[in-house]
Amino acid sequence: MSDKFVPQAFCIGQFSVLELKTASHKKLITGVVKIAHISDLHISGMQDRRQLGFLDRMLDHFNTEGYDHLVISGDLSNSANPADWKIIREKLVSHGLYQWERTTVIAGNHDLINLEEEMRFYNALNPLQRVRKKAFDRKVLEFCVFFQELITGEEQGNKAYPFIKIINYSSVKIAIAALNSVYPWYPADNPLGARGSISAGELRALSHAHALASLSDCFVIGLCHHAYKVYGTDSPIDQAFDWTMELKNRDEFLGVMKLIHARLVLHGHFHRFQSYGVNDITFINGGSFRYNPNCYSELLIEGMGSCTQKFITLPVKT
Repeated sequence: MSDKFVPQAFCIGQFSVLELKTASHKKLITGVVKIAHISDLHISGMQDRRQLGFLDRMLDHFNTEGYDHLVISGDLSNSANPADWKIIREKLVSHGLYQWERTTVIAGNHDLINLEEEMRFYNALNPLQRVRKKAFDRKVLEFCVFFQELITGEEQGNKAYPFIKIINYSSVKIAIAALNSVYPWYPADNPLGARGSISAGELRALSHAHALASLSDCFVIGLCHHAYKVYGTDSPIDQAFDWTMELKNRDEFLGVMKLIHARLVLHGHFHRFQSYGVNDITFINGGSFRYNPNCYSELLIEGMGSCTQKFITLPVKT
């Protein structure tokens, strides 16, 4: 395990704690940092053997190809089941990737919202949004506690969004600034549980002077689950679908990404492997490992000014 220290951890008001850490990578590297990005695994228990076999194959590939870091941008589970989180954690452990400096994970809507449970009669008619929000916040905390070694690097520590992970490589210092974009299920405003929103508290915390100072000499990568862009269409039916998937406060999110000088933003949710630019920031959609378990996104970062990205497809497993 690499040596780590916590230069600063702070809380703004009642909102999430920022975890600021650095790590010295003990592996000798050539100057190019290799990051692999996957998303939307949607694992459905140990009976999901074929998909788990694909995951073993992909993780083996990451080790064989010498990737320095893996990012999983949400939806590890298909039904908000912690047993599925456990499966993913065990897979990462078995491949030597369950380490703070090797892997970053965040939650997706399928990790935090069990749509079937939310739509049950007694929940659907519950008018108390604050009660539902408290239950949702407990689920977020449960996810963060479960994966706290990858969030804080310790068995104890603050376990909430947003968090900043800073890793010192020989050629560049990379910062991953992670936010939770999952929004609680509400029958009118979020009927499918797939709309996203990043809390004002998280955005404010990431905009704090201490956070900005910690990022000043870093290659900054933003991270959330929801897409900045979905299809966009003139069809009323497709527009209705877009509405169910959208990030509600995407302009505010973009403003913070610009403020922290993010070069890239990684996300998932919208099951398409794609990259697109918004105001000089490159957004990269990790697609869906569930629907294409042979494809992933590769980032090659060399110094502060050089980054290349491409989607790689492994030979189809028969």
